[in-house]
Amino acid sequence: MSLSPPVFLKEREENNSRFVEIQQSQTTSIAVEDPLQNLCLASQEVLQKAQQSGRSKCLKCGGSRMFYCYTCYGPVENVPVEQMPLVKLPLKIDIIKHPNETDGKSTAIHAKLLAPEFVNIYTYPCIPEYEEKDHEVALVFPGPKSVSIKDISLHLQKRIQNNIRDKSDDPDKPSVKRKKTEEQDLSDSKCKEATLKRIIFIDSTWNQTNKIFTDERLQGLLQVELKARKTCFWRHQKGKPDTFLSTIEAIYYFLVDYHTDVLQEKYKGQYDNLLFFYSFMYQLVKNAKRSGDKETRKIAH
Repeated sequence: MSLSPPVFLKEREENNSRFVEIQQSQTTSIAVEDPLQNLCLASQEVLQKAQQSGRSKCLKCGGSRMFYCYTCYGPVENVPVEQMPLVKLPLKIDIIKHPNETDGKSTAIHAKLLAPEFVNIYTYPCIPEYEEKDHEVALVFPGPKSVSIKDISLHLQKRIQNNIRDKSDDPDKPSVKRKKTEEQDLSDSKCKEATLKRIIFIDSTWNQTNKIFTDERLQGLLQVELKARKTCFWRHQKGKPDTFLSTIEAIYYFLVDYHTDVLQEKYKGQYDNLLFFYSFMYQLVKNAKRSGDKETRKIAH
């Protein structure tokens, strides 16, 4: 079964657009106690039914899974793809997954399931080549060299200008011609605003992250740091602060801030459905903790 047949993609996108329009008057607020409570989500009835009926078969590999197959990146038999929301993103997302990251526990697949045309997942050491596109790609990672989301365009613009100067330093080209070419290219670059086309996320525990982050293929990229938010993830990393987000939370919060700070548009819940699976599983675990239901907690884990 294709992950996202064209007819289903179109239907899902239309349904999602209609839903967002209906919810435009509702502001997605991030509450202190429960950041997921005011999301503009599509109906989760299909997940409720799937949870009640139990594990189902993956139509690709035949494996028994709950909600989706984390190996094939597709929904299982009792979660029809046309009943899942389809999220349209403003840019492409690459997720670099650590090989030791347990597939069944990773939330990165949620992004691939819900925005299949915009998201790619790679397992380290497989990393795309970004060197020639470092003026339109950024890596989400905290550190002393990281910039805020609102300053992304400014720093990408500087990279474009630096790349032009580097290319103009051609010893075989006459100095006068070299200077004119540089001046023209710099003038053109100022007229053309830098646009982020691809954002990269690392999917791993914090202790495993360094191996991927220090890879030379990522070292030259612009680093972006997210605003501090409290995680809702039920698999909290031991000894780490509650601002360490799950991968799908990091993707979601990046997009919300990018929408308001870079695109400078009012946020009306356009990306809330990226948390379609996450919020449902969060609620399952939350309810199970209250009731002491070990079986439900086992499903979510």
